[in-house]
Amino acid sequence: MEALYYNIAKHFKEVYFGGNWTTVNLKDTLKDVVWKEALRKIADLNTIAALTYHINYYVSEVSKVLQGAKLEASDQVSFDLPPINNEQDWIQLVEKVLSDGEKFVNLIEKIEVEAISTDFTDPKYGSYYRNLHGIIEHTYYHLGQITIIKKILR
Repeated sequence: MEALYYNIAKHFKEVYFGGNWTTVNLKDTLKDVVWKEALRKIADLNTIAALTYHINYYVSEVSKVLQGAKLEASDQVSFDLPPINNEQDWIQLVEKVLSDGEKFVNLIEKIEVEAISTDFTDPKYGSYYRNLHGIIEHTYYHLGQITIIKKILR
């Protein structure tokens, strides 16, 4: 069972920082995106900045739960990107996302082995296993969108 948490943490780390078989990761995808590009709107698609914030919103909220807090996430605010007025604001968002990703890996590795199949805060959300993999799937889904938007912009 301990190896399972290690593998879940490794899988998450790969989507954020690289080493996965898709060869695409959040860090490398965002490293050359400038703030005006991150905020540029294409038709009715979300911006790169909004998607980046949205990905991290759930990582941040689940991290709080893994540290003992109550789940207070809300889909309704998950795209409420704070203002990005300049390059520094964008850099700070990306740095926060990557820092939160590193913390999330460490939190996953510290979960009690017995918890993997227990309910994540409430039976309606399913198990810890389901939620941790859901975060990974969610990240890959939106990372794909970011990658496509980036290609369209360029």
